[in-house]
Amino acid sequence: MENINENKDNAVLNSTFDKSERAIKLLFGSIFFVTGIILLVFSILYGLKTENIIRNTVTGFLCGGILIYMLNDASVRGLFSYDNGQKRNRFVFSYYIGLIISVFLPLVTPEIWPFMFIFLLLGLFSTNEIGLFSGSMLVMFAVLLEKEGGYAEFFIYFLTGVVILVLLRDLTETTKLGAPLFIVVSLLFMLLVAFDILFQNRTFSLTMLIAPLVNILINLILTLILLNIFGVYVIRKSNDRYMDINDTEYPLLVQLKEKDKNAYFRAIHIAYLAERIALDLGLNARAVKTMSYYYKIGVIDGSKTWADVKHFYIENNFPQEAVDYLKEYIENDKSKPLSKESAIIYMCETLIASINYLFEKDKDTKINYDELIDKIFIHKMENNELYNYDISLYEIERMKKLMKKEKLYYDFLR
Repeated sequence: MENINENKDNAVLNSTFDKSERAIKLLFGSIFFVTGIILLVFSILYGLKTENIIRNTVTGFLCGGILIYMLNDASVRGLFSYDNGQKRNRFVFSYYIGLIISVFLPLVTPEIWPFMFIFLLLGLFSTNEIGLFSGSMLVMFAVLLEKEGGYAEFFIYFLTGVVILVLLRDLTETTKLGAPLFIVVSLLFMLLVAFDILFQNRTFSLTMLIAPLVNILINLILTLILLNIFGVYVIRKSNDRYMDINDTEYPLLVQLKEKDKNAYFRAIHIAYLAERIALDLGLNARAVKTMSYYYKIGVIDGSKTWADVKHFYIENNFPQEAVDYLKEYIENDKSKPLSKESAIIYMCETLIASINYLFEKDKDTKINYDELIDKIFIHKMENNELYNYDISLYEIERMKKLMKKEKLYYDFLR
């Protein structure tokens, strides 16, 4: 558990972790009361039977409570996607938008309910699991508020929500949207036809397809607007932030250079090597470069533990994924597997430190880099140090091979 007194000594941590946490917990808590009350009010307005009103109200409070637990769990364990962990109010507002839409949907035909969009909205601003649960809640509410709601409506939109969340998880600027969206809207159309139109007690005609086509059009328009906004204000903003903090002239790195030039240049060399390895292995190269630059940033004020050093990352608005990797590497909790990204930093740090040590002893010494790299990896393997990382033998061999290709670069360390 974090030391509360430490947080109070730092204005940034105090405002970020204390005041903001109280505010977000109140916002989370409001979900429980608002959901239950909204279900109660609209059940009465729709003239449902007393037993249905009680059922809906209890269901609303129960689902709201479960959702709060999931949100708090994701907060504590750092499970939120993108930078949603730093801006959790996004989800709460998205949920309320979805809730308002869902309680008015019984007024229109179920064939045009926009739940494909709602599932994606909730998933993008939280986690896939929370998006799936909260989206399912809202579909259930819409069905419960109907006087003659059925399982088919829930199944149609639940299955569509599952598929869109699976196909559009981990979005990046280069994600191709055409095929996933085509699959989802085709599935939605097929389900609407199979569960609704085929069971209508009248002769089939093309006019019966108007509602499903309107549904697809509405969902596509809303989904494309959402994806465009999300891409500009979340994904691209995160990429821009990486460009800023991974600039060697970024103020925080300049502070490190002024405080300890050796630590600064060592970080530059580790970042060069680690980024190239991460790119080759298809890992998160931006975050690896950030880790290389900033895992020793505590040198500036003598901070060593995560609790002491994390304020640097918070004050400078680091992307959440970079903060998570830095926390993992700095804490170095060997009771659980560490990431491949951490393994890369660890081995690059070891290699650069070894080369620097040899050059400090004799600047003109000739180093057999292949032999040195082999010895470092053999030593780490024999001491089981690499077994703490979630990295395969193939990736280890690939890392070693890439390190050996950089012989010319190592001479710059003299």
